[in-house]
Amino acid sequence: MLRRDYLMRMVEDMTQMIAKVFALKQERKHTEALWELDDMLRRQFRLNSKLLRSLSASDIEQLFYNHGYLEADRLQGAARLLEEEAEIEQELGREDEAVHLYTKVLQLYLKSALNGADPGLFDLPGRIRSVKERLRAYELPARLVRDDMAYAEQEGRYADAENLLYQLLQSGGIDADEATRFYHRLLLKPAEELERGQLPLAEVHEGMEELSRRFMPGKQEELSGRE
Repeated sequence: MLRRDYLMRMVEDMTQMIAKVFALKQERKHTEALWELDDMLRRQFRLNSKLLRSLSASDIEQLFYNHGYLEADRLQGAARLLEEEAEIEQELGREDEAVHLYTKVLQLYLKSALNGADPGLFDLPGRIRSVKERLRAYELPARLVRDDMAYAEQEGRYADAENLLYQLLQSGGIDADEATRFYHRLLLKPAEELERGQLPLAEVHEGMEELSRRFMPGKQEELSGRE
């Protein structure tokens, strides 16, 4: 109960601050907006913008571990503030910095989602879709694509997960054994669930056969589970 109260206060404070930042952006007061975001980072998370910009997403994630437990809701809160900073950088025409921040934000959002963050606090699924749209023209790091694949699987979007799997296979970001485990996990799902995920059972078998043919020659029977 106390934790829930803390999270609701955090969301309320951040919502009010983001509305203020929006107003400042409308007035073209981008520097003042960045100051507001930095102040909120300090008050809510005892961090600052300069530090978060200098750290990798993985390093930022480590800052939110408490006794071995990732505070996923606080992590998504910090990512939400960084997303606002990325938008300001984009409005200022600093595209490289904006892309750098958006990429970091997406990885933090995905890590939050994969570690049990409350999707309703900041509309986490919607924020992930929005940032992915911002980055659609850019090649993303393999580590981020792997997290995106895991998130798609977690959400039951199996066709999307398979598409990301083949993207990783083609780039060398994942090996065929791990890809095989993905298909084996799907074979444990009810047929109706696979249908909802837009990857029917027949297509799971087809995917395994394609995996065997393209990436594991000579092992098609083993992968498909057929003699």
